[in-house]
Amino acid sequence: MGSWIVIAQCHYNGDYLQTEIIREVNGTKEQALGELRAVVDTYRPRTRIIEQRRRVYRLADGESYFVLIKGMTTLWNCTLQVAELVSDSADQGEARSMQAEETAADLPFEPKDRPPRYWHDPEAFG
Repeated sequence: MGSWIVIAQCHYNGDYLQTEIIREVNGTKEQALGELRAVVDTYRPRTRIIEQRRRVYRLADGESYFVLIKGMTTLWNCTLQVAELVSDSADQGEARSMQAEETAADLPFEPKDRPPRYWHDPEAFG
């Protein structure tokens, strides 16, 4: 059991980034992924958008989605994914316990989810 959030990171016409917490889930990763799948076809950025078309892609990790939303005059693209709480300054005992578990595993840290490269990243276009 853990604490998870379902988040959306959206771009508006390529020049505006908005990150929003859609849902909070106290449970397993599978429960959090279920909540993610529940919103992928209905999520809309917090704007007035008259949706004309929606295209949903599952990313290669199988646990994240890329959503293109075309409105009357705007284009949004959003990455929807889950994130696990790994540290909370209000609960240092739990954070120490999580760190001990990670150290005990003795595995090198390799992030499984990497944020997409955004238009303002000079390396994104070579």
